[in-house]
Amino acid sequence: MTKKSISPETAIAQGMGWMEESFKGVIPGIYPSTTYEREIDGSYPNGRVYTRDQNPNYDQPQQILSSLEKGADSMLFSSGMAAAVTVFQGLKAGDHVVAPKVMYWALRNWIMTLGADYGIEATFVENGDLDAVKAAVIPGKTKLLWMETPANPTWVVDDIAAWAEIAKSVGAILAVDNTVATPILTQPLTLGADIVMHSATKYLNGHSDVLAGTLTTREDSEFWQRLRRIRNAGGAVLGPFEAWLLMRGMRTLHIRVERASENALKIAEALSGHAQIEEVLYPGLSTCQGFEVSERQMSGGFGGMLSIRVKGGEQAAMDVAGRLTLFKRATSLGGVESLVEHRASIEGAGTPCPVDLLRLSVGIETASDLIDDLKDALEGA
Repeated sequence: MTKKSISPETAIAQGMGWMEESFKGVIPGIYPSTTYEREIDGSYPNGRVYTRDQNPNYDQPQQILSSLEKGADSMLFSSGMAAAVTVFQGLKAGDHVVAPKVMYWALRNWIMTLGADYGIEATFVENGDLDAVKAAVIPGKTKLLWMETPANPTWVVDDIAAWAEIAKSVGAILAVDNTVATPILTQPLTLGADIVMHSATKYLNGHSDVLAGTLTTREDSEFWQRLRRIRNAGGAVLGPFEAWLLMRGMRTLHIRVERASENALKIAEALSGHAQIEEVLYPGLSTCQGFEVSERQMSGGFGGMLSIRVKGGEQAAMDVAGRLTLFKRATSLGGVESLVEHRASIEGAGTPCPVDLLRLSVGIETASDLIDDLKDALEGA
């Protein structure tokens, strides 16, 4: 069998064939050294100077992520927020960005507060409204379009290729938060995006034990090199042990995403029409906004995230969350365990999230157990 005939699933499961150099272990070691020795002439024949940008534990996950996203290069960061903020720090005072109204709340809040302090101007548009995106861009001034699809926590799916065309028309960069879809289900760079961001804390790691972020670029551009300099100068990099753990998790990415997607779809179908539910929000349901786009843009499933809107308002939703036993009440998503969160109370004042909404991160447990847990909690209402 030649390398060309090996599937991405096989290549990633085997870590692209990497081996521990000294003893041929199938799992590469952890390299804690922060610095590397020069030769007598001052050169670095191994190409490494200092760990902040060149730790050996970065190499494997960065290469695998570039392969998964079909990109030219990738960088690891100390968190998803560090990765995302670095993209905005690559802009200049007075630059204009367009972003969706519903997106990861912490980043939206950063854009509105600290981003504004940096002189970045922003326009937030309705999710799923291409006309609003077209109307928001300003030729010569808009430098970045930031999109998140599916959008957390309503899971509206936006058209990446259409956003890419709009960005191209004004000479702007399109960056996509692909955390929820993962490269298993969506590959934004192949649809015209310039940069892909992940909160690697979530699905890429998949075990709720690593804080990490990533960026991947379609090409090695001047802007990408600027982002690389910002990472190096700012120092928002991952430790070697965390990079090793991230690599450990990425080996099972395909099977975890597939199982979570299967479970989420079963739950969404089982709860649709339930007497205590106002609405089920899931990209794989024909009733969800952007379903036509998700069918075309996502392959192999619709992800492990969904939300339910509980009849009776905020208190009813909180009560349902309190009665769940298998779903743990916790922030975050993308782990092997299932989580539930009342997003409006977490996001606080100014949130666009409905107060009756519960966000579900569906894990890899048996789907029928999770469905029973949800139905028992809902029937207790």
